[in-house]
Amino acid sequence: MDNPRPGKVAIVEELVVRFNGATAVFFSEYRGLRVSELEGLRGALREVGSEHKIFKNTLVHIACERAGLSALDPLLTGPTALTFVQGDVAAAAKRLRDLSRQNPLLVIKGGLLEGLILGARDVAVLADLPSREVLLAQLAGVMAGQLASFAGVLQALPRNLAYGLAALRDQREAA
Repeated sequence: MDNPRPGKVAIVEELVVRFNGATAVFFSEYRGLRVSELEGLRGALREVGSEHKIFKNTLVHIACERAGLSALDPLLTGPTALTFVQGDVAAAAKRLRDLSRQNPLLVIKGGLLEGLILGARDVAVLADLPSREVLLAQLAGVMAGQLASFAGVLQALPRNLAYGLAALRDQREAA
């Protein structure tokens, strides 16, 4: 852009900061959605710590180049909206997928997760993951099971030693 307007420069700078600061960014096409549907979409995504915004593809393209994310260019065809995630990526992907199921005009194109470029299928896999709380509970259950098993081994050592000593004593008494 030759001689860009200050407003456009500010938007590009904001996008670079958002790309670098977000946990994940999802790209979706919103062709045919009404303004009221977009507002509902924004509200639903806000509930899971995400922000859904629409920018001009040209400005997003420039911001991607400046952020070193030129590989995202194929996602910038047609009307593209960005969902910036600050928090639970799986919950945001799940909400976006559910919203796209409710309204087929919302099409998930792909995204960016901690520097990795995601396709639409990758976002669907993220959406199928359990929530962070469920994963933490599963991890705690596995750890508790391992600790219980280890405690059982520790209890068995002195008990087996006592049985061995009692058997040795009985053997000596019999002799």
